[in-house]
Amino acid sequence: MTKFLNHLFRAIEIMIAVFLALMIALVFLNVVARYLFNYGFVWSEEVSRLCFIFLVYLGSIEAARDNRHLMIDTLMLKVPPLAQKAIYAAVQLCIIWLMVIQTRGAWGLVLQNRKNVWITTGFPAHIVHFFGVLLGVSIACIAAFNLVRLFVFKTPVTELVKIHEGADDADGPAATVE
Repeated sequence: MTKFLNHLFRAIEIMIAVFLALMIALVFLNVVARYLFNYGFVWSEEVSRLCFIFLVYLGSIEAARDNRHLMIDTLMLKVPPLAQKAIYAAVQLCIIWLMVIQTRGAWGLVLQNRKNVWITTGFPAHIVHFFGVLLGVSIACIAAFNLVRLFVFKTPVTELVKIHEGADDADGPAATVE
């Protein structure tokens, strides 16, 4: 199961890179075309916007998995272990609750916009909101698994809040001050 999840998140990282490269290339191409030829590609703005939206959604899922989201753990790490567990569990339950709200709202927008399309590309508008559903479900599942790790696998809170570095970052910072 872990191998499957690692492959899944590797695919997400690749999609993030593809969306970022496509967004940069389209914006650059459009700027050059407008500057040199006084003509721009009308569809490139919408495709760039879609790439940015998907980039943010997928990046949020990746950040939640690697614990790279905004977290202020000063109080949590200064209290005894039992209080740490209570605070961490409360935070994860709040994340699940907020992601349920996110998912329900995004699903409502999927249903509301199922017949709408973007003007120049004809891209179905409800697909954008469906990615919001995937975001909410994914982060809620990650938070639920964090609770399982806390209570079932007895992982210490200090280990759970530690930022999990990627394989490239395992050696520490690239530059050191001497």
